[in-house]
Amino acid sequence: MDRAAQAQTQVTGRWGEDVAAAFLERAGYRILGRRVRPDRRDELDIVARLGDSLVFVEVKTRASEDFARPFAAVNAAKRQALNRAAVHYLRQLDFPKLYYRFDTIEVVGTEGAPDPVVRHIENAFPFAKRYMLGV
Repeated sequence: MDRAAQAQTQVTGRWGEDVAAAFLERAGYRILGRRVRPDRRDELDIVARLGDSLVFVEVKTRASEDFARPFAAVNAAKRQALNRAAVHYLRQLDFPKLYYRFDTIEVVGTEGAPDPVVRHIENAFPFAKRYMLGV
């Protein structure tokens, strides 16, 4: 991917995260952080709180679903990176006594186009067993 395509992908990703954050706020979530980097390696798109749950949200944005749903990009390697990032984040907070979960939000559309499709997948995947000892 050339630099222009990479830049456009980043712009689209940020727009999708804005759409997702607004969607979560309308649903009663409190946004605690965006593009959170609890370590040098990994990033959490959105960290939110709803009641007694701390929610790590991965946002996947696509212009269309011609090839696959956006959630298809949350593969095993991505889930491992999100698990790692979440554990680092929780360690910094001294593992608060809350429920933890991973959600995914799919955003399908383009900036400026009317009404993007937004799908919230709660409990999209579990914490990997290897990380549960620290949680």
